[in-house]
Amino acid sequence: MSLLRSFLPAVAALSLLFAGRAAAEPSRPECIAPASPGGGFDLTCKLAQSGLVEAKALSRPMRVTYMPGGVGAVAYNTVVAQRPADGNVITAFSSGSLLNIAQGKFGRYDENAVRWLAAVGTSYGAIAVRSDSPYKTLGDLMAALKKEPGKVVIGSGGTVGSQDWMQTAMLAKAAGISPKQLRYVALEGGGEITTALLGGHIQVGSTDISDSMPQVKAGKMRILAVLSDKRLTRPGMASIPTAKEQGYDVVWQVARGFYVGPKVSDQEYAYWKAAFDKLLASKDFARLREQRELFPLALTGPQLDAYVKKEVARYRQLAHEFGLAKR
Repeated sequence: MSLLRSFLPAVAALSLLFAGRAAAEPSRPECIAPASPGGGFDLTCKLAQSGLVEAKALSRPMRVTYMPGGVGAVAYNTVVAQRPADGNVITAFSSGSLLNIAQGKFGRYDENAVRWLAAVGTSYGAIAVRSDSPYKTLGDLMAALKKEPGKVVIGSGGTVGSQDWMQTAMLAKAAGISPKQLRYVALEGGGEITTALLGGHIQVGSTDISDSMPQVKAGKMRILAVLSDKRLTRPGMASIPTAKEQGYDVVWQVARGFYVGPKVSDQEYAYWKAAFDKLLASKDFARLREQRELFPLALTGPQLDAYVKKEVARYRQLAHEFGLAKR
């Protein structure tokens, strides 16, 4: 009997432990993509959606919802103000989100307003045209911009100061062209850029190579330059020149990942973090990430928080140089 008495509390403790772990798993897992379907945020959510279920880190399928507006601003404000404690929800972000935060474009909320969860991959900026475009090289495009900068319509995700705007502004500056002379059309993410480019509504897309590769492989688009430090070696990418090798020293890395609301419990946050730690260590996930044209970047919890704070500070300095950020 004394043995039974000592055994029962241990069983009860284990039951509570497993019950607590089960309770931490999201009952209705959801990923918010802060743009229309088809762009980088969609790609990021779909990557987590597939990867987490395949890795058995989630026992329930995760739905993807779309919340376009302000290239991430609407989603950020919604999560912070209306769903701050919702442990079911993760929201996709990119380096473009951090650049907008650095400029105060997310309203009164800054980089400290959410809990940064995981970075799952990275891509690089790209300058894209239709396959039948008269611009065969980045030099061709820069020459046209120098001659008549207002004649070439450039589509970018977001308005002046956005990540896509910054890419072409840096290229223009390197070519001796004032970014203020360029003609932009503000669109909501990579999906809309692709649609506008293929439809002939814009002549150039300032975008992301991960967004563009499906259309490049289909023969509908051509990349004039990828904004990586060196040529990328993936199939289909090795022939794409960098901006640097064409004489324009511009590099733009596009980190992709997730955050959760500021009041999500430590238990729920720990569950998500453990799920992404497991995912990022998986060879199957590495395969999924490569299929989506992303490159390795694995940061979770405090490591990601430190990375985000450092990047936002760097972007604030960059924005000051272009006269964009509030002092």
